[in-house]
Amino acid sequence: MEHIFTPDAPKPAGPYSQAVVHGGLVFVAGQVSVDPKTGRPCGETIEEQSERVLQNLEAVLRASGSGLNQLLRVTVFLAHMEDFARFNGVYERVLGGARPARTTVEAGGLPLGLKVEVDAIAAVV
Repeated sequence: MEHIFTPDAPKPAGPYSQAVVHGGLVFVAGQVSVDPKTGRPCGETIEEQSERVLQNLEAVLRASGSGLNQLLRVTVFLAHMEDFARFNGVYERVLGGARPARTTVEAGGLPLGLKVEVDAIAAVV
């Protein structure tokens, strides 16, 4: 089992890893719209926050020996379900042809009052 920490994604907000690699899979902890260089939330709109979240996800996957094309399962937590279509626009553009299994849920409260959080499971290549 390998615990992943990369400076290219935000430091964990608690006692956990950015990801754990085990058995050919990487389990990525929830990623939010925090700039890894400043440690501060970034983006006002759902589109801006979604872009940063997916950049952070990609950075953790890359550090784990994986990538967006190896995603198997994604869970999206939205503060407000009315942002679903707008999130999907960014998600589809960033992921391109990748179509992992996905669940989207409305979360009553996300860290730092943010609009979106994403966790994932991917294959390690």
